[in-house]
Amino acid sequence: MYKRLIFTIVIVFTIQLSAQKQPNIIVVLADDIGVGDISYYRKMHSNKIVVKTPAIDNLAKNGMTFTDAHSPAALCAPSRYAVMTGNNCYRSYAPWGVWGAFQPSPIKEDQLTLGKLMKNAGYQTAFLGKWGFGMDFLRKGSATEVYRSPRKRVELDVDVRKIIGKGPLDNGFDYSLTFPAGIQNVPYVVYENQEWMPLEQNSEIGYISQENMTKKGVTLDKDEGLGDTNWDPHNMGPLLVNKAVDYIANADTDKPFFMYYCSLAVHLPHTPTKKLNGEKIAGETPSKHLDMVKELDVQMAMLVAALKKKGVYDNTVIVFTSDNGGLLKKKSIQAGHKSNDIYRGGKNQAYEGGHRVPFIASWPGFIKEKSVSNIPVLGLDILATLAAITNQNITEDQVKDSANLLPILLGDNKNNKVHPYLVTQSGTGKEAIIIKDGWKLIIAFDKKDKTNSTRKPVALFNLNTNITENEKQNLIDAPKYASKVKNLFTTYNKYRDSGEKTKI
Repeated sequence: MYKRLIFTIVIVFTIQLSAQKQPNIIVVLADDIGVGDISYYRKMHSNKIVVKTPAIDNLAKNGMTFTDAHSPAALCAPSRYAVMTGNNCYRSYAPWGVWGAFQPSPIKEDQLTLGKLMKNAGYQTAFLGKWGFGMDFLRKGSATEVYRSPRKRVELDVDVRKIIGKGPLDNGFDYSLTFPAGIQNVPYVVYENQEWMPLEQNSEIGYISQENMTKKGVTLDKDEGLGDTNWDPHNMGPLLVNKAVDYIANADTDKPFFMYYCSLAVHLPHTPTKKLNGEKIAGETPSKHLDMVKELDVQMAMLVAALKKKGVYDNTVIVFTSDNGGLLKKKSIQAGHKSNDIYRGGKNQAYEGGHRVPFIASWPGFIKEKSVSNIPVLGLDILATLAAITNQNITEDQVKDSANLLPILLGDNKNNKVHPYLVTQSGTGKEAIIIKDGWKLIIAFDKKDKTNSTRKPVALFNLNTNITENEKQNLIDAPKYASKVKNLFTTYNKYRDSGEKTKI
């Protein structure tokens, strides 16, 4: 019955698309945004809204909101690999991240990516924002040697004037505006089509020190190092979104475009711009962290306005999600804001707050307004969903973990499971997570074991009723749940060690 229903939906979908152009598609991956940062989500559980996000709320009102969506990891770098490739984090050479910009890319040359997928469908493709993977730069003074990072505090022996490989252009994107490590780490340089884009006429490649950044009101999140001498993260959000607006305005109307927009907000350092699109940003909320939430929402409003001005909004799919759960910032919490809503913990943690994320999809005329799905999904499901929208087949050897959400988006709620179980992970704590039928097992990996084969179940939670309270009640040692622990642990180990695709 389910297969027959899917077939019917695909037939109707194909007929409808044959009568019009394929839709433009924009995927927005926010940085460190939790479900509680979006007021539409927060209103589901509380009337106390500290910061409103009207533009993102409107996307939800005009489309579908997923209430049980998870990032592939509770940390940005491994999560971004999974979203880009449709493969779970552990399938890369460094399953826990974090990749510095001067390290080898986890994406293989022959691997399918969002950019390659959409280019294969005949789309104009653009990447704008935080890349978050390793890539290739030359060693200073050499025309051939690729610099590889020893991950020391300050690295100066690298030529950062050009990305020579493994960047967006090498992964299927026709146009790119790239921040290799967002605004939080070296190199502090912006690249347009992988060439250094000087921020000002007098820009040079120089040394970005904390002393100089202090004069601009910036506390570096990570290392000092090489960058554009006019680097100021207060200006990077406006630069990014205005480039995206320009891209939409100048896109060829003869074929659809795909934009992967990876925002810099709301990662540290929290450096809100004074004003964006006529709206005051800095100082308008109880904390700089929440100013960045407001800035992100204004960016979303600008993207939607650009689509409407171009006359293509009604034929554009917009997907909004985050790379991991929200931040636990003291001033924001003191103001009554809960970045992760009712969920325990936050970014980098194995608790729900670390990997529960907003997931919103809008597509006028196709996705029902104000629709809600409670089906558990993952951020890496975006790739298979875009393949379905563009009528492409993807092979299991390329994409092993991404599930097609198109039937759900088009109103099929009879199938209540697209994954037999969810697999995600924490961050630097090296903990894996498997969730099946509302039961969550956290598995600790031995940090000294480089093979990742030494594992131990450390926590069992029942998420089926009161998640807020139940994730405080660790049932791992309760004898009555011993078989539950064994079953989940065995399922995870079989999935991970076999390398096979998950099947329903």
